[in-house]
Amino acid sequence: MTAAGQSTEKYRLSAEDVVVRFGGVVACNGVSLGVPPRSTVGLIGPNGAGKSTLFSVLSGLRRPSAGRVYLDGNDVTEATPQARVRQGLGRTFQHPEVFAEMSVREHLVVADRVREGTRRIWTDLLTGRGLFSPKNPGEDERVDSLMDSLGLGGVAHASVGSLPLGMLRLVELGRALAAQPSVLLLDEPSSGLDTGETADVVHVLRQMVAEHGVSLLLVEHDVALVMDLCDYIYVLDFGSLIAQGTPADIRQDPAVRSAYLGTETEAIDIQPPGASPDKETV
Repeated sequence: MTAAGQSTEKYRLSAEDVVVRFGGVVACNGVSLGVPPRSTVGLIGPNGAGKSTLFSVLSGLRRPSAGRVYLDGNDVTEATPQARVRQGLGRTFQHPEVFAEMSVREHLVVADRVREGTRRIWTDLLTGRGLFSPKNPGEDERVDSLMDSLGLGGVAHASVGSLPLGMLRLVELGRALAAQPSVLLLDEPSSGLDTGETADVVHVLRQMVAEHGVSLLLVEHDVALVMDLCDYIYVLDFGSLIAQGTPADIRQDPAVRSAYLGTETEAIDIQPPGASPDKETV
């Protein structure tokens, strides 16, 4: 059972009583969470709360000291990151991980071919053969449609190393979508973006859920964005889960106010994007 009191089968991705220790430091202290199908879930908390550590456990980059991780009801605690990708888990990073010399379209083509197996992907990348080897059935149509939906058609053949950060974020999201994940982990998707670029990314994230049925779990310091975008939110502080609920619940939770502001008597003044000139981040 997860913290929300539902069995793991009800979630695309879930963590159950995850503990991570670094020597005498407990980075995650019995944390449980769940990401339902076709939903957007937020994970927030002050710096050092344990968010990145938990993300590493969920993606398979770190083994927990205790606890379990489930993907579509299957225990993947011991599974490698590559195995989790094959089972439908995707991830983006705070600093986009791209091949600077490859074009936008080439990034999406490589991701589309993930479904044909990692052996072919590594061969295509290391030999440079991928651009000329036989295409997957329907590959051109899928990639072109995805680029159009992301507004990347005009830079399809541009080297990603020449693109601004906002477009790099869209390329990374497109690459994640091309692999057809069932659930996607997003690490600070608005980091370094201006208001207009953030709005573009939010639009794509909503499309992912509504049109592609992807479930999203995002770590994000822009609390106003999380409140506007997410259906459900978990809050960590010093490695422990201190609150969970809808955005309305989190806005009023005294433990959350205390964690962010150091007092239980002040309210967090969080407005949806566009409601005020200033975008509040914590």
